[in-house]
Amino acid sequence: MQSTEIQAKIAHASSIFQPSQELMSNNKPAADNTAAHATNFIRNIIDADLAENAYATRRWSGKPGTAAEQQDAPLDAAKIRTRFPPEPNGYLHFGHSKSILLNFGLARDYGGVCHLRFDDTNPEKEEQEFVDGIVESVRWLGGDSALDNPAAPIYFASDYFDWMYRFAKHLIEHGDAYVDSQSAEEMRVNRGTLTEAGKDSPYRNRSVAENLELFRAMRDGQHAEGSHILRAKIDMASGNINLRDPALYRIKHAQHHRQGDKWHIYPMYAYAHPIEDALENITHSICTLEFEDQRPWYDWLLAKLAEVGELLRPLPKQIEMSRLNLTYIVLSKRYLKQLVDENHVAGWDDPRMPTIVGARRRGFMPEGFQLFAERIGVSKSDSWIDMSVFEDCQRDVMNDKCLRRVAVLNPLKLEITNYDALSEEICMAPNHPQHPETGKREMPFSRELWIEREDFEETPPKGFFRLFPGNMVRLRYAFVIKCTGVEKDAAGNVTKVLAEYLPETKSGGLGADTVKVKGNIHWLSAKHAHASEVRLFDRLFKVPHPGRGADSQNGSFLDDLNPHSKQTITAYLEPSLLTTTPESLFQFERHGYFVADRVESVVGKPVWNRAVTLKDSWSPPK
Repeated sequence: MQSTEIQAKIAHASSIFQPSQELMSNNKPAADNTAAHATNFIRNIIDADLAENAYATRRWSGKPGTAAEQQDAPLDAAKIRTRFPPEPNGYLHFGHSKSILLNFGLARDYGGVCHLRFDDTNPEKEEQEFVDGIVESVRWLGGDSALDNPAAPIYFASDYFDWMYRFAKHLIEHGDAYVDSQSAEEMRVNRGTLTEAGKDSPYRNRSVAENLELFRAMRDGQHAEGSHILRAKIDMASGNINLRDPALYRIKHAQHHRQGDKWHIYPMYAYAHPIEDALENITHSICTLEFEDQRPWYDWLLAKLAEVGELLRPLPKQIEMSRLNLTYIVLSKRYLKQLVDENHVAGWDDPRMPTIVGARRRGFMPEGFQLFAERIGVSKSDSWIDMSVFEDCQRDVMNDKCLRRVAVLNPLKLEITNYDALSEEICMAPNHPQHPETGKREMPFSRELWIEREDFEETPPKGFFRLFPGNMVRLRYAFVIKCTGVEKDAAGNVTKVLAEYLPETKSGGLGADTVKVKGNIHWLSAKHAHASEVRLFDRLFKVPHPGRGADSQNGSFLDDLNPHSKQTITAYLEPSLLTTTPESLFQFERHGYFVADRVESVVGKPVWNRAVTLKDSWSPPK
């Protein structure tokens, strides 16, 4: 792809989250923000719905609510409403980024609003730490989510518990739900299989009064966990197993991070999330393909609640898409938690982790995530995306945005023997060769320099054009030099390279081109450079599909961990990097893109993480 095309893509990626402006009082239609973009089947559905004014009659009071709260409110100024509904039981991973970018991007493009909703219906796994981490990750990716921002609001499913309980009582009163007292094993057996119909529970025909009394007692904590469960009454012989009287509420005697000990029953996710969508006026509820078979249940439940007057029509529409499948990582929360709990990594924000906080700490850029999302697109077909595609997107963004600096990762001393030991001078280097408007920076030059050990060979192989005895190379941004000899230690190892410089060949001077050489190497003045800790990160796993190898039946995904995924070295960096602030990102010339660690860096002592190399040269470790 040409540089101008890449820059155009990056510019679009950078603007993807300009927040939509919700019109709060005048009810004028939102501006048409549908800029040119690649279409997909979800956009086609939205386009058709908007053309038919399918959601034009929705009303919005400014906050979630039932029909009673919304029916007298103004028309909803948001053309569409989407949502990103994570559970606050872990940190977001790369797979979540696809949903975030899609839902916030659709809301922006169609003059709509995207809700960040915490699906906090499981009291045993949720923590405020995860809530805070998720908000931070969404905002880092570009979402403007905040409790006080109507254009990108934050909601909590637990705030709807009273409504959900009331809705469940309506279902009981209309013969659409019952309390089942079978054991979990009995329910599993009687549910049937994909080829055999299920069997009605012996408690299915309890009276409405008995069901209401049992349900109230469940709520008040009068029954043990597992003794009763509330189920919808649909059809135990349905060909769709999700319609065989799905569970609505279970008993849990647990503290909730927001509700305390008010509740002893908690809604099942399948019951809660359609209701959450409807209360929030969501128009297009986008989820992954495993929920496709649950769409009939989603529609059945909302239709029942609309029939009893609790919800206004039009109701939300569920749309399924394929999830993100990326090689060389795992996205299972259980696996990610195991990596953290068993200390295979240094926490959820370890730069090798496929979490958003890990990606940020590693140095990946939010615009790179957006470019990646645009390149892979949206479809209903599951497929695997190679990690190199994601890494290339990050490179494209970083190459355009990152200023250049010099670092010597594997240092070898070079002495310019004909340069005065007390002298030094300034060489000028561009901050970004593709963006001359960024100017130039000073690089001090002196008698003793650091060069990369790989740039010298005492006995060079064929085709080696860098430094060796008798050969000339250019020190980038400085002079042409000629290697005159080496110094060695007692073991015969080269400890210093000796060379002479050609004073008239200084870069930018009149004689810069008078001597032609084939090699060009980078360098740092030894007395001006500073030593710094640098972490060279690689892929966490050494195989494309961890845990799925030939021995996967007897092994574990942990067997596929890459033992070389992190290497810590001491490198020399140019002086200007000493005062770098955390999260500053640079291209270290010839080496890749590096970020000052956001956790461990302090001004005056940065610690550097390599985000990605300059080119895709990855190969599995042997």
